[in-house]
Amino acid sequence: MKLYFAFTTVALLFSSASNSAAYFPPAGQWQQKPAAELKVNTALLQQAVDYAIKAENKAAPDQAIVQATTFGAKEPYDQIIGPMKTRAPANGIIIYKGAVIAQWGDTEAVDMTHSITKTFLTTVTGLAWQQGLIHNLQDNVSSYMPHGVDLYQGAHNSKIRWDHLLRQTSDWQGTLWGKPDWADRPEGKTPADWPHRPLRTPGSYYKYNDVRVNLLALSTLYVWRKPLPQVLNEHIMTPIGASSTWRWYGYDNSWIELDGQKMQSVSGGGHWGGGMFINAWDLARFGYLFLRDGKWQDKQLISKEWIRLASTGGPANPEYGFANWFLNPGRKALPSAPETAVTFQGAGRNIIYIDKDHDLLMVARWIGNGDELDQLVGKVLNALPSSATD
Repeated sequence: MKLYFAFTTVALLFSSASNSAAYFPPAGQWQQKPAAELKVNTALLQQAVDYAIKAENKAAPDQAIVQATTFGAKEPYDQIIGPMKTRAPANGIIIYKGAVIAQWGDTEAVDMTHSITKTFLTTVTGLAWQQGLIHNLQDNVSSYMPHGVDLYQGAHNSKIRWDHLLRQTSDWQGTLWGKPDWADRPEGKTPADWPHRPLRTPGSYYKYNDVRVNLLALSTLYVWRKPLPQVLNEHIMTPIGASSTWRWYGYDNSWIELDGQKMQSVSGGGHWGGGMFINAWDLARFGYLFLRDGKWQDKQLISKEWIRLASTGGPANPEYGFANWFLNPGRKALPSAPETAVTFQGAGRNIIYIDKDHDLLMVARWIGNGDELDQLVGKVLNALPSSATD
């Protein structure tokens, strides 16, 4: 497939803006520039795009089949309880110095984004912190729960702090929306061992666990007292000019009554269905907001302090900030990328790549699960002018 810049319903806008840091794409538009104008090697960029297409994940496009043959093949309680769909082929966008220099595939396809949803979730939790609804991330979460909510009772769960939930180190024990914590990526030599997993002191042990991320979503809902998709839309997605096509789903059984109103608690990923369904352009806008330090036009939507915290590894996992901020200390995760690079990642594989050193943003959807991302990053960086990679 050749590089192309065809106008779609998400129109691309030519712009003479010379200061990339000052450029913010209006709703429905994004400036494009020929790669050569930015001294990008067109042939090498083409090779990167060709690679992204060739490196498409070989798993079945139907995400329900993927669920059944991956998590479902290894876990109990694997019933799907939220929406799922069949994905589009591989697609993506490369934005350099504020301009679109390449795209491939159906970038308008509204697909599951799996655990990139977690980054939307922690951002909404961060907005509650910015507004003082959460006073301190070291506070025990139990003190924020309304009367009658027993999510954090007992000697173990009562020690859990907001920071633990954000970093996936809470080790919360319990069942939420019919899913026991131990059933997600179960531990033990035999199934009989799974329910009797070892308990770790909250904050001391990192464990990627969707039950506990969904607990963060419910706890944040109790703090905001209104649906989290509404909060996200009002404070982030509308200000950054996102489309109206994205949806953030919960589960069939994740409804609560709050202040006399029925509300759905959203999920933090697509493990059992649900999560964020979104297109590549809206993912690019979300990533671009962080590339520009949380600022959009003249408004600081996300505080720089929150971004600093989110992009700082924790003591239990230095390569992981807040969910789902994947970091690159020592260039272990992505040898081809600078240490400062950050990725938001979801299964499938869905990627937002943020590289402030090179003023580079990339969305890559449905790329393979091995070293394909690092290979793609390396090919894109090789195409940039030499001054950009010094």
